[in-house]
Amino acid sequence: MADRRNSVRSLFKGLAGALAAGALVLGGGVAGADTPRTPEPAIDWKPCPDHATAECGTLRLPVDRARPGGETFDLAVARRKATDPDRRVGVLLVNPGGPGDSGVNYTLTRAEAQLSAELRSRFDIVGFDPRGVGGSRPVMCSKKLLDAQPSVYPRDQEEFERLAAYNRELREDCRRHTGPVFDHADTLSVVHDMEALRKALGERRINFFGHSYGTLIGEQYAELYGDRIRAMSLTANVDHSITGTREFLVSSATSAEDSWHQFVKWCDRARSCALHGRDVPAVWDELLKRADRGEIRDPEQPGRTLGANEITQRAFRMFYGPDWAEAATYVARLDAQRPELRPAAAGPETGQPLEAAPFPAVFCQDWRFRPRDHREFARLTAAERQAAPHMRGSPRVHAGLAGCVGWPERVNNPQHRLRITEAPKLLMMHSRHDPANPLSWAAEVRRQTRGTAVLLTYEGAGHRVYDRSDCTRDAMDGYLLALKVPRDGGTCAAADPATGD
Repeated sequence: MADRRNSVRSLFKGLAGALAAGALVLGGGVAGADTPRTPEPAIDWKPCPDHATAECGTLRLPVDRARPGGETFDLAVARRKATDPDRRVGVLLVNPGGPGDSGVNYTLTRAEAQLSAELRSRFDIVGFDPRGVGGSRPVMCSKKLLDAQPSVYPRDQEEFERLAAYNRELREDCRRHTGPVFDHADTLSVVHDMEALRKALGERRINFFGHSYGTLIGEQYAELYGDRIRAMSLTANVDHSITGTREFLVSSATSAEDSWHQFVKWCDRARSCALHGRDVPAVWDELLKRADRGEIRDPEQPGRTLGANEITQRAFRMFYGPDWAEAATYVARLDAQRPELRPAAAGPETGQPLEAAPFPAVFCQDWRFRPRDHREFARLTAAERQAAPHMRGSPRVHAGLAGCVGWPERVNNPQHRLRITEAPKLLMMHSRHDPANPLSWAAEVRRQTRGTAVLLTYEGAGHRVYDRSDCTRDAMDGYLLALKVPRDGGTCAAADPATGD
């Protein structure tokens, strides 16, 4: 992996030097004027459907960077131009995470609400759908097969093998319906796509805002193309150096459990909590036990029962906000159900035979986590449950790990420690009580950058960081607009609307 990164870096450096024969164009500069320039792929911008103030387009790129003359796909891109072009700083590429979230959708429907007016006035906001996502040759799988997923908590070797066989069948199904992009949906391939996008935009250097899984795109771009960065802000950071499956699971589970405790504390003090005045841990634990016995019905599909894993998954997503009031109302509603068993009913037919499912294609090509048998899987599950007895682990990470059982050992983008040598100062921001990505991940990434990055901690809860308070917003705006780097190790006080009555 290190040889590959070094060879890429050396290629661009060497071609720019004495060995370059003819013309080389990097960010618009020309060396060797006698040799004609090879044109970069272009984006055919047009007004976006239903979004007249934005532009949409596609950029045709190779599926496999090692075979530039082979299969191609169209990278979907959206742009909102700076509203004050006379004061324009440049482009701000954005990725909202996932893996599987759409940068195009973010640009068209969320950027106006989530990014400050000053950022939108000074930057062209450019979002793209990573390969395998949204409009960029999305990973598609048979809905019937997706709905037939066995339990991600196998009880014995036979169930473990059934899970592995299912994952292999699903993988082949998704490959068949998606095409070659499926085998190249890893983040490293996305990083090279982002560099191609920089060239197509005609920008010598870019600015980047990556959130959650989008921070992995930013981190690896900074490794390979650090000198193409003007500024990079990363929030809710992912540490891609974790090689131990147990460490990955336990750290994620600890973060989920911490967010659950933040929720309980809020309920204890907030009269607006639907569970206020009750023993919330006891209510929660009994609810999960009832779900284990098949006694809890899905309020949205009354003929269907909810398992404990589904309840923790739903609550976990609400902790992202954090939407604590909503979570409390949800738990209270389920708890109020009287014991009444009904046969589980199938969900309504959608008439759509295929469904987008990019997560495994990305996650299982970015992480070399492959439990070998039920004994190992059971030990891992026990460790994460010990770390998170109320949340029973980190629901999404556990499901991600289970989804890779049975996949090939080889991955396109294996874990490694960051080696950033040419990037400018980067800004990292992270919530102390992030439900998905523990603060320890951000601290470790910060250490790996060896002084290239500064870390600013938001002392509150939730997964988002930038728009939490004036402090967090001003820190990122000042950095992106004027390259004003906050003090490393600085903090912003908690300002969650959910912390009061």
